[in-house]
Amino acid sequence: MRESESVTGMVLLSAPSGEYDRRLVLLTRERGKITAFAHGARRPGSPLMAASRTFAFGVFSVYEGRTAYTLHGAQISEYFEELSLDVEAACFGSYFLEVAAFLSQENMDGSELLKLVYVSLKALGKPSIPNRLVQRVFELRALVIDGQYTQTPPEAVSEACAYAWEYVITAPVQRLYRFTLKEGPLKEFERVVEASRRRFIRHSFRSLEILESLKALSSPGGDTNS
Repeated sequence: MRESESVTGMVLLSAPSGEYDRRLVLLTRERGKITAFAHGARRPGSPLMAASRTFAFGVFSVYEGRTAYTLHGAQISEYFEELSLDVEAACFGSYFLEVAAFLSQENMDGSELLKLVYVSLKALGKPSIPNRLVQRVFELRALVIDGQYTQTPPEAVSEACAYAWEYVITAPVQRLYRFTLKEGPLKEFERVVEASRRRFIRHSFRSLEILESLKALSSPGGDTNS
């Protein structure tokens, strides 16, 4: 009988597979990004149903196969259910998962990226931190983890914006969301992080397109500027 292993991670993607199964993409601390099949997860009453939801975070018990893993159990400690109550926050969260899926690879150390996704999802919806700031902090630190960033902003900015940039690239992940910015420096920070993301990540994210559409609808006069 094959031995199972336990990995700490989060479900980045959950898609139907066959009649009753689900195909999961997990970001794990120990193995980086892995694909796992949850057999029977779509059957009513399946013990794997809850563990196969996107955003589910916990310890997953898996068997390794030739091309994918098989999920046979999980202890979920966080579902981030509060995101389902806020459409915008859910879109931001989905974007974070999509970026993590794009940047992560199998058999890499996924601990820093996993921690970043976790603390960023926790930061969404906190009244003291605008979600648009959470997005840019997430993006910049994801670039740092991926090794694609500059030590200073790509253009001249205010002292407050420059400090925010330095703080995000150097602070421990668990302390990333302990600052905020006034509107002027925040707009600067958004602009320079966006420029860096476009420079280093040449990829279109579907969840970001949806998020931008929501922003456009909610902005006065349909202004799409972040």
